[in-house]
Amino acid sequence: MKIQIDQIAYTNRLRWLPPEHKLTFATTLFLITFFSHPTVQILIAVWMSIWIVIYAGISAKVYLKLLYVGLFFWLTSLFALAFNIVASDSVANIQNDALAGLTIGFFHIYISFNGILQGLSILTRALASLSCLYFVMLTIPFSELLEVLRRIGLPELLCEILLLMYRFIFVLLNTASQLWTDQQARFGYRTFNTSIKSLGLLVGQLFKRTLENYRQVSLSVESRGFNGQFRVWHPYRYRPSKRYAIEAIIGSTILLGLEVLNHARIYTRV
Repeated sequence: MKIQIDQIAYTNRLRWLPPEHKLTFATTLFLITFFSHPTVQILIAVWMSIWIVIYAGISAKVYLKLLYVGLFFWLTSLFALAFNIVASDSVANIQNDALAGLTIGFFHIYISFNGILQGLSILTRALASLSCLYFVMLTIPFSELLEVLRRIGLPELLCEILLLMYRFIFVLLNTASQLWTDQQARFGYRTFNTSIKSLGLLVGQLFKRTLENYRQVSLSVESRGFNGQFRVWHPYRYRPSKRYAIEAIIGSTILLGLEVLNHARIYTRV
């Protein structure tokens, strides 16, 4: 999936737009997500999905798979939010919050209404944030993103670290995939005991091969006269679009207006 993401970033329909425009647009919506109410967050997620699937021409199947990853982490936290435990003699204090409950010994386990609401609030915020993040990942190649960060003043050292980390993500994934395939061919995961043993061998070999790949990369850059900075050539062939710019500005203004109206309504009620 990581390699596919890198390919999509170079071949999507929004590839010709200036990367700073796309980054500014996604960052603006990302910031709006943090202080907006769930309705605006849902609108942001839907709108960014339209940009990703329709405007950028990215497969909806690939986009949904990426969303599933984020939803998996949300599901792992939902259990902790929805279920609470109190002492059995404190059941009367949670009657307004408990949807259902079960008393076991000295403890009472119940489903929290406020916890479910909090989980749904986290879900809408996560979907909106992920859609903004995936828009950047799927429409801006990482090397061009680093170039934009350099121009806005990000320290050169951080840019170099990010570039090396990005490079070794692929090395790590490819190495792990090869080792896992070899072990599968030898029935390394047939039983639980063999699975644990194979997993331990995989981690050990993965660490060893990653260090070897790092040593090879270090030797290769030194042999080419590395001076402490990685430079990537980018031909500036971008074409700004008035249509996309107007839509982005008007849409962001409408979302801000909806949030202002929501705050005004709440203030009026108070």
